[in-house]
Amino acid sequence: MPRCQGWQRAAMFRENISKPEVKINITVKNKGNKMSKPYGQEDATYQAAGEYEGIKKLVDDFYDIMSELKASQHIREMHPENLEESRDKLTRFLCAWTGGPRLYREKYGPISIPQAHSHLTIGSAERDAWLLCMKQALAKQDYPQDFQDYMITQLAVPAGRCMNAE
Repeated sequence: MPRCQGWQRAAMFRENISKPEVKINITVKNKGNKMSKPYGQEDATYQAAGEYEGIKKLVDDFYDIMSELKASQHIREMHPENLEESRDKLTRFLCAWTGGPRLYREKYGPISIPQAHSHLTIGSAERDAWLLCMKQALAKQDYPQDFQDYMITQLAVPAGRCMNAE
């Protein structure tokens, strides 16, 4: 049986969260046309993201933006001052979530995204600030626009599942 990606497992919960305002039609082209699989199938998303090193760069840019952007200061304050572990956890989580190796599980064990964030008050403002930082980090990468659009749309699902307030 093929392994489901995080966003596929989360799809069954979509009716329980507010849907993102963004509506896009994605045409899959996959970077460099090296892959024949569309994003979301097997490890195509992981490969398109640049595998571990590409995801690590994305996460580093994400946390740098979060630290610099005035609109995200309230979510930056939810994190520890030293972001080393946060960067490692998000990088490892995104590797598996995009269809790559399960690096988060190997180091930290299994994860439930809503449960991992349940100690924080997360409403639509926090979700939107997180997605803004990720959208800007995606734009800094050498990713085609269709891949950036795909990623932000898919990341809106777990971001929405973390919400526990309005």
